[in-house]
Amino acid sequence: MRRPETFGVVDDLESRLREWRRHLHQHPETGFGEVETSRYVADVLAGLGLRPETGIGGTGVVASLTREARRRDAADNAVPRVVGLRADMDGLALVERTGLAYASANGAMHACGHDGHMAMLLGAATVLASTGGFEGTVRFFFQPAEEHGRGARAMIDDQVLKRFPVEALYGLHNMPGIPAGNLHTRPGPIMASEDTFEIVITGRGGHAARPQMVIDPIVVGAEIVLALQTIVARNVDPAGAAVVSCTEFLTDGVRNAIPNQVIIRGDTRSFDPAIQQLIEDRMRQLCDGISAAHGATCTLAYRHEFIPTVNDPACTAAAIAAATATVGPDRVNGTCDPVLASEDFAVFAREVPACFTFIGNGIHPDSGGTPLHSSSYDFNDDIAATGVAFYVELVRSLLASPTTVPSPTRTTP
Repeated sequence: MRRPETFGVVDDLESRLREWRRHLHQHPETGFGEVETSRYVADVLAGLGLRPETGIGGTGVVASLTREARRRDAADNAVPRVVGLRADMDGLALVERTGLAYASANGAMHACGHDGHMAMLLGAATVLASTGGFEGTVRFFFQPAEEHGRGARAMIDDQVLKRFPVEALYGLHNMPGIPAGNLHTRPGPIMASEDTFEIVITGRGGHAARPQMVIDPIVVGAEIVLALQTIVARNVDPAGAAVVSCTEFLTDGVRNAIPNQVIIRGDTRSFDPAIQQLIEDRMRQLCDGISAAHGATCTLAYRHEFIPTVNDPACTAAAIAAATATVGPDRVNGTCDPVLASEDFAVFAREVPACFTFIGNGIHPDSGGTPLHSSSYDFNDDIAATGVAFYVELVRSLLASPTTVPSPTRTTP
């Protein structure tokens, strides 16, 4: 990995990154319960001389760092120059099975790398507070409850973008399957929406030996599961992208009794609101029609959980330039394929110009390639310095200074 020269003025930054990350990994907290995580992050920021604001949207944290400078508009009025960087804080309700010396001590797990995301953002704050090299304000956003898809909205509802306005916001997420330290992004849609559904089919149960006397909801449910796959195969334009996944099939029957009820749960993914609506409409038609054909009844609860994450073109161009300056053009993909996973950063990206970027966690399972949300996953500590360097380069390029000589730093609320 590239080791930026600017880190030389920050004593033992890489060891600090590892220490922060592994502490956070060992003490994960799930959405809106990140009490100790929030306190830990705020303590590190305060140790840098910043004044972190806590309790935003429940457990969110924001800190600001200003180097005096203002750009001027056409009327020669002073205008603040403000960039935001965001990391997510929550873990997952998974039992960790890594066997690491710093494995989770409390039954939850940082199985998506949010521990590493926080460490990289703390590292960027450390370098920028220590060495400057920019003129304007950078804000560090630590968001709760990303996995629930509720944390960004909670912070916005708590007026975070009015209390801490930004001209643009940037996020970074590790990605197993991409070579370690490579940086991938793209303009436009980069991550999908997620909708969840619950289908409840009610038939008439009875003895397994007398099927002619029942309305079997398992048969109905099986037909519905298969029929739902035709939505993507036969209703969505092949040029589009969508996923319909049934992930649970539950009954109230026993070995020798046909059940009264079947519950099917799952989720759907897409990038286009029109496709999102098409999936819901076709799902309702298929569920109602198949159930009616068998004499069963059916209800469908369909919920919109995540909106698509859409990168602003200008912000993306800035991210690509910073990535290229950080790791070189051979390790940057500025037109990467969109990912059908979902991300709560999307809510921020709908409110302000924004860009979300992936940093490769590694390819092989023993060096960062274990999939996200696996009980065997771990963030690759070797990529943290690259993430810090990318953030620092991004801020310095967006808030360009005529000199990189450190100037007195002040914090802003």
